[in-house]
Amino acid sequence: MKTIFKISNAIFAILMVFFVISCNKKPVNQIDINVDIDFTIYPNTLEYQELNVVGGYMYLTSPLPSYGIIVYKKSYDEFMAYDRKPLIDNESCPNNRLVVDLPFIVDECNDQRYNILDGFNLNGDGTHLYWYQTEFDGTALRIYN
Repeated sequence: MKTIFKISNAIFAILMVFFVISCNKKPVNQIDINVDIDFTIYPNTLEYQELNVVGGYMYLTSPLPSYGIIVYKKSYDEFMAYDRKPLIDNESCPNNRLVVDLPFIVDECNDQRYNILDGFNLNGDGTHLYWYQTEFDGTALRIYN
């Protein structure tokens, strides 16, 4: 009985090691944006009027190596902010930036579509767009990483 218990513990430990190692792997085509983003906008103003309604979106500029930010109003008090840099950098494609084609965010150069609500790739491979944290207090929208 003790031998079976020791074998099952050893198998469990080996499986846990493989699980931890596999969880730390990043998809091959996932990008890293190594730039600090931290700014505030005011969606209730005329300058950001596209963000006044649920389902509205805007393209905002940001420092390099980012290609800009897509801000999407998901609900009355919730916003999503995605970097416009595609997961797969296609240098042969001019202006390789993500664009909104509701209800998707599209990488036209690499023929990829992402759900605008959560940023996940619709091909089911588990990759997702690089997103930024957002905080909205009813007046100011802070976007940061």
